[in-house]
Amino acid sequence: MAAVGLLYVGAVLFVNGLALVGWVKGTSMIPMNLFVGLLQVVTPFYLIFTANGDQAVIVGASGLFLFGFTYLYVAMNNAFDLDGTGLGWFCAFVAVAAVVYSWWNFSGYAALKVNDKDVSDLLGVLWASWAVLWFLFWLVLGVGKTGLTKFTGAWCAAQGIYTGLVPAVVLLNVPKALTSTFVVIIAAVSVVTFLIFMAVMRPRLDVADEPGAPGTAYSGA
Repeated sequence: MAAVGLLYVGAVLFVNGLALVGWVKGTSMIPMNLFVGLLQVVTPFYLIFTANGDQAVIVGASGLFLFGFTYLYVAMNNAFDLDGTGLGWFCAFVAVAAVVYSWWNFSGYAALKVNDKDVSDLLGVLWASWAVLWFLFWLVLGVGKTGLTKFTGAWCAAQGIYTGLVPAVVLLNVPKALTSTFVVIIAAVSVVTFLIFMAVMRPRLDVADEPGAPGTAYSGA
């Protein structure tokens, strides 16, 4: 279940990142956000109701709602041309929560196994990476730092690959490859891509529009 969820989280991050870059146009991102948003809301309900009190399962499932609500929020913003500040400040909330989930995984509190492999360290790295990404969404949408938009989009699309597609494929097909080395590689790729995009795209924190201004309201997380 975790691997399937990661696969589609990767897909929607990739599409939404390209929307921020400008390659996905207008409202064409709505279906993907709607499909994955519903998946990430229905799935945790099922997991929690069938957890039989297993705290690790409940904690892991609860985090999925943060993604589900984000993507449904993005879909509604695009469909109804809503102001982007509400989504932006929700992203700030998610960023803080993601730090907590990262810590819970590294500490073993939310220990989760897939095919008898402990994936806590991997999820700790992924949550840490997502915390930074959702913080950037807050800067773009909630604060109006539009000079960061394309940089955020490019890194978001990249995260769709290395925090979504790659770990999902490993968990689905080659769980033996889930080693400490693999986790370190994912963490290193996250940092390196961030620095490369920063150097190449040279985003400007001082470029800002009014929060929720046209051009930011439709942007996806």
